[in-house]
Amino acid sequence: MHVTIEACATAHGVQIADPIERRQCALTSDSAVTPRPVDTDRFTFPVDTAVAITTSELVLPQVVATYIRTDDGDMVVHAEHFAFHELPKGTYSIELNGPIKLYIRVKAPFSVTAGATEMTFEFDAETEVLVGARSYHDNPATTITTTEDPHDMMAAISALSSALKTTSCERSYPTLRGHPPMIELGDELDIPDALSPPETGVTIELPPELGTLYVIAPLAYYLGANVEPGPAARIVTETGYTHPLGTGETFEREVERLLKQTFFLDCLTRTEGYYQVSLHERSAVEDSIPFSFENRYSQSVGEQLKADLEVPFRHIEPHLPEWKLTTHISPTPENVEILPFLVNDLAVIRTPKASTVPQPEGQTAAVDEFLRDEFMRATTDGERSPISVVQPEPANSLEQAWVGDDAPLGATKATVAAYRNRLRRDVTGQDVDITVVCNDEAMLDEHHAAADVYGSREALPFNVTLTSDLSVSELAAILESDVDFVHYIGHIDDDGFQCTDGKLDVQTLDSVGVDAFLLNACRSYTQGMHLIEAGSVGGVVTLDDVIDSGAFRIGSAMARLLNRGFPLRAALTIASDQSIIGSKYLVVGDGNVDIAHAESLTPYLCDVRSRGDDYDVSIRTYPTSNMGIGTLFRPHIGDNEDQFLSSGHLKTFSVGREELIAFLSLEEAPVIFDGTFTWSSEIAAEF
Repeated sequence: MHVTIEACATAHGVQIADPIERRQCALTSDSAVTPRPVDTDRFTFPVDTAVAITTSELVLPQVVATYIRTDDGDMVVHAEHFAFHELPKGTYSIELNGPIKLYIRVKAPFSVTAGATEMTFEFDAETEVLVGARSYHDNPATTITTTEDPHDMMAAISALSSALKTTSCERSYPTLRGHPPMIELGDELDIPDALSPPETGVTIELPPELGTLYVIAPLAYYLGANVEPGPAARIVTETGYTHPLGTGETFEREVERLLKQTFFLDCLTRTEGYYQVSLHERSAVEDSIPFSFENRYSQSVGEQLKADLEVPFRHIEPHLPEWKLTTHISPTPENVEILPFLVNDLAVIRTPKASTVPQPEGQTAAVDEFLRDEFMRATTDGERSPISVVQPEPANSLEQAWVGDDAPLGATKATVAAYRNRLRRDVTGQDVDITVVCNDEAMLDEHHAAADVYGSREALPFNVTLTSDLSVSELAAILESDVDFVHYIGHIDDDGFQCTDGKLDVQTLDSVGVDAFLLNACRSYTQGMHLIEAGSVGGVVTLDDVIDSGAFRIGSAMARLLNRGFPLRAALTIASDQSIIGSKYLVVGDGNVDIAHAESLTPYLCDVRSRGDDYDVSIRTYPTSNMGIGTLFRPHIGDNEDQFLSSGHLKTFSVGREELIAFLSLEEAPVIFDGTFTWSSEIAAEF
């Protein structure tokens, strides 16, 4: 197991580190401790590693969702910001949802105190405390081989649900879904014996066509359904209940509706189980649901599905979390290999319906006229290869991805190579290594701005290297090294990166060690795709020439958003709104890549509107690879006590000036204040 728990080097307590996810946290104590390894079976919930220490106090230097249960599994306390609870003598399990999942097991009376920035657990005396940790990192267990025959692909897709860690409604939590096994094309079907899909009694019958198979994959995985050939698309349960799925666009929309409806109702029902919290969405729809959530909790998947379909979708649609990802995928045989990664994101999958874009949106005649007087990040020589650009159809989701030959406007260019590169991510040191490169002295403003941002969070272990005016060999050495993130500022064309002594074409490198990148230069798409093919996981590139002033605004915003825990795809969505050239940027590879975690673990954007002496605060959350759709989020604003389902707009809160300042002071977060993009600390300072 790669998670480690060791004595802190510079303070009393223990340091917990996950070097694959580049995450760490600490539990400090009032005196020196000596961690002793213990059996992980001593914990109710699974942990990767565990130690015992003796202490009278533990402090977590941040506030996270905390659930305290008795030895029987009954939840007795849910604590977050500004909480205080005293518990009598007993055996307790304390679950801490931090950047690494932590569990504390103790047999003693204790108290928990949560302020604005830390949580303290005080025991009545020196006592043995067990500390367990589990990584959020989840790899596919094995690989399925399938032929191009749709019947073989049905068997392969049916086996993806073997990754589910439960078939109860708790599988709506991202940590209980599990990464599906990988799929590779081959000469014969081979499903490893180790894979055991759950027996839910649900079957999905489909005509043996690749398009319908790809669309159904996330729903089949979530329901633990067996996919079989049939004359018409329909769902059949073990009791004989059937539900038609339609054809064509009707089929795609019905599958999307079923996935969202079943998932949403599972999220509401799970409040009857281990996590009995006050959920905003349940309160909003419960009166219109024709069944008891208590009864639904104990039903089989097939029984739940039948009951769910009796709920008119219009009754719950306004309360659904905004779906994280819609992916448009060409129904070609080789694209079956990317399905497990899309299913892992619980993406809505559609077959492509897009319009061709003659040139990147925003390159209008008026903009062309403006550009003549603006400094461009383009080289004056070099080849300009045409890029086929498409505009995917609109989707009701936070993000979109495109799997095909073209470059998508407003969506991620997803590739199976990028996802596989992420799985091959090596265990490195605990620090996050960031290199900022500026290869044009006229662009030093962005270089300095990035230098001030990256690594500015004292609690996180960043190593930031600033470089400029690099030669071909110097830049090649950086790209080949094990760097977590490279922010490049300068000139790029199809021939390569402009260096002091020529151009570096990534295709000439044997391999690339950089995980993620921002190539803030003109026409960086081709070189960015070469980085993905050579070993990188994800990055931000441009489709055409970009104005230096606009590139500076986007680059600076991206740096600050990434530093605050936003994944690439979410960061670009927000940053691209800061300039007229925002539509020329796109993510290539895996848009889930991040370089840090948000202080609240789930990054969010606030839209604040003044209303006399009061303010309306709209909060939009963005799922991450570790805090995916189904995660709970509680905004500590005003008198709110509710938990919300994370992903998209939560609610608009009306608060006074002091309540607004208190909320904005909890952590650094991006804010649109009366239409202007800024940051919470800047607003708090002005107030």
